[in-house]
Amino acid sequence: MNWGALDWGILGPALIAGLLVLATHVPLGAQVLDRGIVFIDLAIAQIAGLGVIAADALGLPQGGIAVQAAALCAALLGAWLLTWTERKAPQQQEALIGVMFILAACGGILLLAGNPHGGEHLRDLLVGQILWVGTTQLLWLAGLSALLVAALALGWVERLGRFGFYGAFALAVTASVQLVGVYLVFSSLIIPALATRGRRGWRRYRLAYALGAVGYALGLALSAVVDLPSGAVIVWALALCAIGFAAASGRLAPPPGDASGDALTAPSDLRPSTASGSRRPGG
Repeated sequence: MNWGALDWGILGPALIAGLLVLATHVPLGAQVLDRGIVFIDLAIAQIAGLGVIAADALGLPQGGIAVQAAALCAALLGAWLLTWTERKAPQQQEALIGVMFILAACGGILLLAGNPHGGEHLRDLLVGQILWVGTTQLLWLAGLSALLVAALALGWVERLGRFGFYGAFALAVTASVQLVGVYLVFSSLIIPALATRGRRGWRRYRLAYALGAVGYALGLALSAVVDLPSGAVIVWALALCAIGFAAASGRLAPPPGDASGDALTAPSDLRPSTASGSRRPGG
């Protein structure tokens, strides 16, 4: 173990990136569970990653504005397709999300087939490069996260219906997947929301955010001390924190007949004035 590796100059920006990711992923994660489309984050993240890989294959500067635009356009296209499939075949939505994920993943592999650094690019897409986040990336992520949180809190996303949800999701995932990778995007969305599923409203969001923050902090510190990949260690740290929280609170499963265990919060619940009987957005 190398305790000298606990350098705030490296771990600090990475932790800030994680906290910014959680700011949008905590409320959106609750909606993912509410809608029963758990794998949407993997699909949208993989589609955004496919946009990055395609931009790289075209020779565009890595990390430049053109690459960001390619990732965003790909994610928004995926959001539009999911909006259309939910309207046309709502019962098959989860299966169609899985098909989109597989197609995007295989498309990325095909584009990287002739790239001598393809394996490295694919690994970066999956586990991210959170330790190497820069100031410009943090500012970009902070600005977009603030806009998305405001849109959720003010009900703008809900008023846009189905595409409002999928579009906001695409923006959040596009901003985060290049920093933290596909695996951490999924974990940040699902694990805190799952661990706090027996709570509602602001209390749930606060608990989920705190759990995610502790998981990121512990994962980053542990990965530095034992010299293991940060993204993978953070995923495990989030999972262990969630298990510990659920066990300590006695909520590994909601009590029988407790509606609060199933009625997960909607984006409109971010607004303090929203009534308790929230409805499903996008209907």
